[in-house]
Amino acid sequence: MKKINNKSGLSWLILTIVFLIITVKPVFSETEKERDIIRLLDVSGIRKQLSYMQDTLMNSMSMMISGSFPKVPDGFWKEFNQLIEKKDMDDLVHKIIPVYDKHMSHETVKKLIEMFETPFWEEWKEKMPKISREAGLIGSEWGRALSESPAFNKKLDKLVEKYELEKINKQK
Repeated sequence: MKKINNKSGLSWLILTIVFLIITVKPVFSETEKERDIIRLLDVSGIRKQLSYMQDTLMNSMSMMISGSFPKVPDGFWKEFNQLIEKKDMDDLVHKIIPVYDKHMSHETVKKLIEMFETPFWEEWKEKMPKISREAGLIGSEWGRALSESPAFNKKLDKLVEKYELEKINKQK
């Protein structure tokens, strides 16, 4: 009798596991909404914009390397420029997906995909990275010029004096 109960229990366990495998989605699989978010990142041009983040990171790092090592062979730079691989960028995309998932309904994601797949948006997708870079350079130049201007620094000095930052920060 005990053998029958063990076999029966084992059978139920196997059936339960098979049922769970068939009906429950594994945690690591992408949902339809996540696939649509990836598609949105592609059709909107945002995924392409992410490559500019890669370029910015690599440019910053290359400036640090050049500052520390004035003589760097061309072979180093060739390999350096391959340090960030496609899988690294895919990892970035998968880190961004939860942000879209949190702030947008699946319906909104679908409607945005529809919108970005229209011919009207092709020019926008093509030109937006260039516009962003140029506007970013203008913004950086504006920030540098403003922070170096005597008028701004005079206002900043007055604010530091008003709140006695030098006095407060000398005390320990």
